[in-house]
Parts: sequence; structure tokens; C-alpha cells
Amino acid sequence: LSVSHVLREVPFTGMIPGGLHPGEMVVIQGCVLNESDRFQFDLTCGSSTKPRADVAFHFNPRFRTSPCIICNSLQRGSWGKEEKLEEMPFKQGASFETIILVQENIFKVAVNGAHVLEYKHRIPLERVNTFSISGKVQIHAIGYVPNSVSFIPFCWSVIDFKVRAIFSESGDLSIPYKGSILKGVSPGQHITIKGHVSLFPHSFTVNLRCSQSENIALHLNARIKSGVIIRNSFLSQSWGPEELELPCFPFASGKYFEIIILCQSHQFKIAVNGAHLLDYRHRVQDLTSINQLEVMGDLELQDIKLW
Repeated sequence: LSVSHVLREVPFTGMIPGGLHPGEMVVIQGCVLNESDRFQFDLTCGSSTKPRADVAFHFNPRFRTSPCIICNSLQRGSWGKEEKLEEMPFKQGASFETIILVQENIFKVAVNGAHVLEYKHRIPLERVNTFSISGKVQIHAIGYVPNSVSFIPFCWSVIDFKVRAIFSESGDLSIPYKGSILKGVSPGQHITIKGHVSLFPHSFTVNLRCSQSENIALHLNARIKSGVIIRNSFLSQSWGPEELELPCFPFASGKYFEIIILCQSHQFKIAVNGAHLLDYRHRVQDLTSINQLEVMGDLELQDIKLW
């Protein structure tokens, strides 16, 4: 991802660095609130409110009476003709992942791995520089994916929300889990781990390992009863100093969780359930050697992705 925003308050408005270009994507991960009647994503030409900025693409799921998605554009303060999709891929109270693919003449939208709709551009793409979200929705992460593989024919039907994913796994999420990261980790990538803590847990562990040695670059050990997350590295056959400080302990027995591990040039940043939790400075400097993800302990996995 060229830019990643982790857990954003709604309403949210943010600039898109460099604007949007054909082949690029906007990725949104979140959860529809239980009582949601509607929410919306808007790709706009600036963020002015008086006068209101033009809206190139208004994407508005509505849940009342007959659920539908309304798409439209706003130009010079006036809405154009609505385009209505009467199928609803979102569910109240359910998590979602949405990708907006930018093409030369249209936006394509996929929700939870399935193509949903296309919307023809009514405003020149070069004017779009802002993304906003409003309504009854919780946002876990927003990302902008550059057009780094434009030379590869793009097959929208098999996107399956593993766009740019580089795990070599077949999808087996049984515990203990071990997945290969084909080219190691690099700054800007993030790993998302979703699951549930067991009903009667003691602890669980997430390791980022180096397959060519026994080194563990990042060891996260969440001990549920004591409310502690131990962070460490195992290098040259020995453990280093433990890191223990936390602002809060985010895991509970039987509860859903989402862990995001963001790799930066000098550290990992870890967020849980949308809130930043801790930083861990790299003790393994060759990031490309960190090429295995391991998860074990008292939990059930729901989903793992690397972007």
C-alpha cells in the first residue's frame, strides 16, 4: 500500500496522495454497525463544504425497507441521475472488505471478493484527490494501492480479496498455522490476522520467522489471564530482552479480534481491533529474510492476508 490509515473515526476525510490513476485501487476494511440505515464512500474533487466539492463517485448502501446501493455524482452543487443496484452485499453488524478499482473510463467495485458494480466516470479522473466516509459504519483500515502490475492482464473475477497478496498458502487456517511470505516483508506492507480467542484460553502466539535460520524476528505472546503481551526476538539461539508495556489489553475469551501488523523501515506497528497498540523496533535488519508467519495457541483463525 502506498498509504495506510488504520482505524479512522467516521466521518473521515483524507487526501489521496498524487490523486487517482487508472490501475490503482482504494481498499476499505470495516464493519457495518448493527443499527445502520446507510453509509457512504465518496471520491471527491477537494474537501470544500461551502460550496460543496464535486463528488466524482458517490457509493451509498442503504438498508431501509428495500436494501440497495445508490451511485451518483455531484457537480456544481447538483446531483446527477442515480444509478441503483438492488442487490446488497453488505450486512448490518458484519465485517466487509471493499475494493474500488480505478480504470480509464469506469470505477469497478468488489465487496468481500465478489464484483458488485461498475460506474462510468462523469468527472475527469485527474480532478479526484480526496476520499471520504460517513454514516453508520466502523472503519478498520483504508489503503491506496498503486498500479504496480499494470502490465499484467487484470482478471477482476478472481480478485478474491487477495489482490497483491503474497502468501503461498492454499487457505488452510487450522492451528498451528504456518504460512510462507514469498519475498519476505518490506516497508509499507501489512499483515491482517482475524479470528476468535478460545472460550477457555491460556495464551496464543504470533511469530514472524526467518526460514533460513531458527530466528524469530517478531514474537507476540498474548497471555489472556494475566493480561500481558510479551514481545521479543529469538536470534542466534537465544531470546533477547522482553518488552511488556501496554496501554490496554485488547483480547478476551471467546471474543473476535483483528490484528494488523504494519511493517515500517525501522519498526513494526501493531493495531488490534482498529486501535494502535504498540511499536516494536526491528531486531532483524534484513526484512527480506522474514518470510514465515506462524500462529499457534488458544484461538481459531478466520482470515489471514498480507497486502
